[in-house]
Amino acid sequence: MKLWIAQGFGAGRIPVAPGTFGSVVGVGWFALLLLTGNLWLFAAGTAAGIALSVWLCGAGEDLLRQKDPQSVVLDEITAMPVCFLGWVAVLAGKNGALPPPEVFFSGRGWLQTLAVFGLFRFFDVLKPWPVRQSQSLPGGWGVTIDDVLAAVYVNLTGLLVYAGMLRLK
Repeated sequence: MKLWIAQGFGAGRIPVAPGTFGSVVGVGWFALLLLTGNLWLFAAGTAAGIALSVWLCGAGEDLLRQKDPQSVVLDEITAMPVCFLGWVAVLAGKNGALPPPEVFFSGRGWLQTLAVFGLFRFFDVLKPWPVRQSQSLPGGWGVTIDDVLAAVYVNLTGLLVYAGMLRLK
């Protein structure tokens, strides 16, 4: 059961691009967190997902006897909501509430969501400093934190784009 969850409920067993398929499941996790309609539940679910990832990805490494096995994708799943934190925070600040899923999955929101997804995959594969270095952390920490840091890069990129758009106005 631990390995099945660590492998993204089976998504990590897909033989081609398991991290990408895990990230797709992560978009679903993000949408589920949005459905709570509560900013605190969104934050708590994101944090709980990361903690669960540290534990279960470490267990997956032990069970498979490999360092950061490709089939273990819970780290991608739990990092995906982190990719959207900046966007969620801006919208929550403007509206005083957690934005509904429609903001991200309809109209122009789909294009921005696809851009966030693509940026996450880019930074997860490229692993700029300190993403790659974080993989040396022990057990599930090394598996999970590199994806959380890749998500931070996504947010920084989004912030730069948003600041540039404000300057153009």
